[in-house]
Amino acid sequence: MNLSGVHVPMITPFAETGEIAAEALEALAHAVLDDGAAGLVALGTTAEVVTLTEKERRTVVEICGRACREHGARLTVGAGSADTRGSIEALRALEGEADAALVTVPSFVRPSEAGVLAHFTALAERTPVPLIVYNIPYRTGQSVGAATMREIGELPMVAGVKHAVGGVDADTVALLADPPADFAVLAGDDPFFSAMLALGAPGGIVASAHLRTARFVELAEAWRAGDVARARALGHRLSVMAAALFTEPNPTVLKGVLHARGRIPTAAVRLPLLPARAESVEAVLRLL
Repeated sequence: MNLSGVHVPMITPFAETGEIAAEALEALAHAVLDDGAAGLVALGTTAEVVTLTEKERRTVVEICGRACREHGARLTVGAGSADTRGSIEALRALEGEADAALVTVPSFVRPSEAGVLAHFTALAERTPVPLIVYNIPYRTGQSVGAATMREIGELPMVAGVKHAVGGVDADTVALLADPPADFAVLAGDDPFFSAMLALGAPGGIVASAHLRTARFVELAEAWRAGDVARARALGHRLSVMAAALFTEPNPTVLKGVLHARGRIPTAAVRLPLLPARAESVEAVLRLL
């Protein structure tokens, strides 16, 4: 499965009534795909997925799926939980609906790394769609080292990992230096997207690419072509913007910016998130 390029984890815009702003979501989906994104991720963290009802989740998947089909792009859907049996059921529901599933390392229960491997082994044996592991220890409380991630990456039906460890650490370097065959190590922390590409990542899942999508695509292409000077300069600029977008909990600043630019009807987020402060939004608008 080719996971190279820029994949955009979509926000869920809300109308003044509090319902999903379906037309705004569809417009955003088409806009990022028109600008060269390789695919969309529905029901990720950026979508405020834990606050969505089951009906709302279906709506989001339908809208993103329709846009991806029209553009010939890949649709990845967030699925699964810390419960292995429940995750298998969630994955089975994606058959015919998604090209891949983004599945977080089990959170809160904090299994051993052997337990994490057993979890994904069970999922790989039963999933109808390829899996992208979501490795984000600062949210899950569970670290997964490079050696264990290689074992997970060698499982059938595991296509890659969204690697979001809060930086570029020794495990990141080790994993990118020697990944399993046909296993994509995707950048998952926006400010480090360029650094990960420089180390050999084929792409990333990048919320910041709601903005300046074509520039993020250009950055990935520049590193792939070996145009270091262009990639480094562009990467610095986009990393500064990405860092500014994450000064408050994701996606609050991003939604504030999209609303200020007239792309979504409100900047509303659902509790326990709170809207971003005006100065955080203005800082990004100045960079844009």
